[in-house]
Amino acid sequence: MFGGLREKLRAARDRLGSSIQAAGDTPQAAEKAPAELPGQQAGAPAGAAASVPASPTFADKVRVLITERELIVSEKDVNDALSELEMTLLESDVALPATDAIIDSVEKNLVGKHRKIGESVDALVVYALRSALLGVLGTGFDLRDYISKHERPVKILFTGVNGTGKTTTVAKIGAYLKKEGFTVVIGAGDTYRAGANEQISVHAERLGIRIILHKEGADPSAVLFDTVQYAQSHKIDVVLADTAGRFHNKANLMSQLEKIKRVMKPDLVVYVDEAVAGNDAVTRAFEFDKIVGADAVVLTKADMDSRGGAAISIAHTIGKPLMFLGIGQAYDDIMPFEPEKVVDELLEGGA
Repeated sequence: MFGGLREKLRAARDRLGSSIQAAGDTPQAAEKAPAELPGQQAGAPAGAAASVPASPTFADKVRVLITERELIVSEKDVNDALSELEMTLLESDVALPATDAIIDSVEKNLVGKHRKIGESVDALVVYALRSALLGVLGTGFDLRDYISKHERPVKILFTGVNGTGKTTTVAKIGAYLKKEGFTVVIGAGDTYRAGANEQISVHAERLGIRIILHKEGADPSAVLFDTVQYAQSHKIDVVLADTAGRFHNKANLMSQLEKIKRVMKPDLVVYVDEAVAGNDAVTRAFEFDKIVGADAVVLTKADMDSRGGAAISIAHTIGKPLMFLGIGQAYDDIMPFEPEKVVDELLEGGA
């Protein structure tokens, strides 16, 4: 997952490290690090006994200065490498606001940093990159924890554009919640697409999950109202409400979604899109959130996305956490989004 971005970050990491290392190896840097201090015999190894005043305090200070000589990373040392990192991120479909935030954070964590002579430059760079990536990825969204602490039934409404795998995502999350010990009912709110009832019914039957549906063309608000009523009367933990795919610029369909929200009163609105859509997914999520709201995001086809731009950008850009990543076709192929694990993968466990 995100293999292309991982390789590019590896190159950017090496470039930053080389720039900082080269700056430390210049004659000017050597001049700034005193090779010999007052009271130290010429040619004596650092920290060796020297002819100094008897005061142990002064001698201790001399040893500290010699042992802990430092170099300071300047803006000039990393400018070119940061420009290359910026291009790497933009070429990987990382949205401009997220790219700017990453570059600013890396620069802040490197420039002015005191580096002890002999200290690992790569560790310094990895720390800066790690902090920056975690800063834009956010905290994720733990659905299990949310359900455990919330009044039942927890009502989750799924929205998104056509063809992004929303219905399959509903089924996958249903399978995931069943394994976690929660009871689930699915509401078939995609009532207009030909074959939609059959598709969600097949998923529900395979998973052993109860489904509530009306005939094709029925009012989706009515279907989802009945689903919530069923969950309440049968003490079901979670309602998963599927809806028809729609584009944010279709006013009538967005109005219908607003009606569904008013009738169903969801606890969570989850926006679903494809990771491979890159910046388009970020833009669409922003527009959906602006019009009908969103509490979390699921990105499908993350296993097919070598760039990783949407996953890196979306939480920072729209201010909504990622909940899951779809990573395959099977029901088990869905992964709770855990920022630290994603960053470990992107930096290949570097530390």
